[in-house]
Amino acid sequence: MSAFHPGLILILGGLLAFLAGKRLRQVVMVAAPLLALLATLSLPVGIQWEYPFINNLKLLVLQADKLSLLFALVFSGIALLANIYALHIDRRGETLAAMVYAGSSISVVLAGDWLTLLFFWELMAISSVFLIWNRKSSRAIAAGFRYILIHLLSGSLLMAGIFLLVSRGQLEIFPLTQLEELSLSGSVGWAYWLILLGVGINAAFIPLHAWLPDAYPEATITGSVFLCVFTTKTAVYCLLRFFPGAQLLIWMGVIMALYGVVFALLENNIRRLLSYHIVSQVGFMVAGAGLGTALALNGAAAHAYSHILYKGLLFMGAGAVIYATGYEKLTELGGLYRKMLLTAICFGIGALAISGVPLLNGFISKPMVLTAVSLNNLPAAELLLYLASVGTFLSIALKLNYFMFFGPDKGIKVQKIPQNMSVAMIGTAFLCGLYGLFPTLLYQRLPFDILYTPYTLDHVLSTLQLVLGAFMVFWVLRSRLLPHQALSLDFDWFYRKPLAILFRWVVKVVGKIRDGFGIYGTALLTKVLPFFRNPVKWLPQTEEGPVLAVYNEDKYRLSIGVTVFMSILVFVLTILFVWL
Repeated sequence: MSAFHPGLILILGGLLAFLAGKRLRQVVMVAAPLLALLATLSLPVGIQWEYPFINNLKLLVLQADKLSLLFALVFSGIALLANIYALHIDRRGETLAAMVYAGSSISVVLAGDWLTLLFFWELMAISSVFLIWNRKSSRAIAAGFRYILIHLLSGSLLMAGIFLLVSRGQLEIFPLTQLEELSLSGSVGWAYWLILLGVGINAAFIPLHAWLPDAYPEATITGSVFLCVFTTKTAVYCLLRFFPGAQLLIWMGVIMALYGVVFALLENNIRRLLSYHIVSQVGFMVAGAGLGTALALNGAAAHAYSHILYKGLLFMGAGAVIYATGYEKLTELGGLYRKMLLTAICFGIGALAISGVPLLNGFISKPMVLTAVSLNNLPAAELLLYLASVGTFLSIALKLNYFMFFGPDKGIKVQKIPQNMSVAMIGTAFLCGLYGLFPTLLYQRLPFDILYTPYTLDHVLSTLQLVLGAFMVFWVLRSRLLPHQALSLDFDWFYRKPLAILFRWVVKVVGKIRDGFGIYGTALLTKVLPFFRNPVKWLPQTEEGPVLAVYNEDKYRLSIGVTVFMSILVFVLTILFVWL
């Protein structure tokens, strides 16, 4: 299987699924990611696929090390689970988009050169927008356009930086933090910042994050499961690969972790709440990339791996609730655990996993980043990240979980969810528990060989104390934390509103310029056209008349006799040619 590219297997599988009938499409939806998973597991560390390019350069379409294989493995696994979750849908376009999206993400993390990475980065953006548009609501269409515009901006910035590097003959991917010319005065410095900004948009850097909570809640139920996994984690991989040890990422990560939690606590829409937590959890990974130590990079990679599983599970659970009830706001939901017990259990596992509770996969990954921050003597950053962890438990494990499943029963009629959705949730919940109970299954695949033991008495007790304290606060204040209908203005308001005003002003100014050209242009043409009708008229006159005679259109015409003669001659010659 090492002769097959895992990403291309999924992309080709998506094309086959698009052309196949429903039964065969379901087989392909399971078989393609399963084959991609097996192909990933069969790839040896250090393998390279080289293809000659221009100027003696080589394209590395596939280059595998422990970091890239880690991400390719979890991407393949979640693609399989997400496809099982989506088996009941009969929208071939959405299936194609989802599988191309997943395959492109795998191809990005396995790319060994800048151009291959850029190609699949753009394919990832283009394919993913159809998961939003396939909902076919006016809000989804508008959100999809905003999504694709911001991602095309990301791709353009990335392309500009890559072209600056390739123009210097640097086609193979390497850590940009090794560059010495990082000032904006040189092309290498510009490449550094352009690539960082392009990747940062996909990683949801504040304040360029608003595309995420804007678009993900508007996607289809199954589409949001794919979206919550690939784009931001592909960006995290790129940060770990290109910018390990970039100090500014530490505080960007801290800001993201806090910012996402605060807006999640205020949110009423269940998928938008989960989307803000993507921003928050990715913040931990960004901070780990910024620290750049072996423990921090391992922690960021491990947390990305864990996050893909429990966040996918949470979106599956939220999607099951929306499918069964038709509602997606906490103010409309409540008391569902009696009617959707399996969904409530699986969602609860995901909620506890993201909160870092022992025995689940969140407990073995997030503390690695926190420990790395502590070892680097950054007490302020450590405190703020711990506050973000408490906010995560409050907003998901308590607020979202309680008011959706255990709050007052709203008397909602619930339809049965498809069996494949339940199977996917059970499988993902099982993996969250498996890695939590056996952390070495994950640790042995991390990029650096270091010793980290999550299950120490001090660590377990401190985590339980934190969780218990947060629960007591929630229980006392739960009446004040009741979800309510409100408009939460995000940071994008500060540039969307001014830009809208600027756009209207530009349109108004351009319209006035156009109207001015219409009025004054007509007057000018009225004055100028007579000159062009008879330019000779405007030439200087002499006593004998104008310098040039008035044009006589009959002067150069042949007489009618000549025309008749030529016609008779052609006719006679034609007859002679045919006769003879």
